[in-house]
Amino acid sequence: MEIEKTNRMNSLFEFYATLLTDKQMNYIELYYADDYSLAEIAEEFDISRQAVYDNIKRTEKVLEGYEEKLHLYSNYIVRNQMIDRLLEDYAGDEVLLSRLREIQKIDEEEF
Repeated sequence: MEIEKTNRMNSLFEFYATLLTDKQMNYIELYYADDYSLAEIAEEFDISRQAVYDNIKRTEKVLEGYEEKLHLYSNYIVRNQMIDRLLEDYAGDEVLLSRLREIQKIDEEEF
């Protein structure tokens, strides 16, 4: 499994998990976060490997669709890059650094 795809799916899952069904959440979490194989998930839920595979592929498309429409993950990445640059550029401004850290804390609490 590609590490980039795994990281992306885990990130999208963090942002959009509450929009998924329980079954979708379980399969994606087991497959990507817990590194279960299709066979292990199938055995866990007493279904076929093909059913697990189909559900995971559909759920990946659902997660990508949410991101395409809502941009929560991509906005989070851009926002953090901007904050990092500001932290570097204004390292001597304690008031600004304090405010930027407050923003970072809010993001960390949300996700």
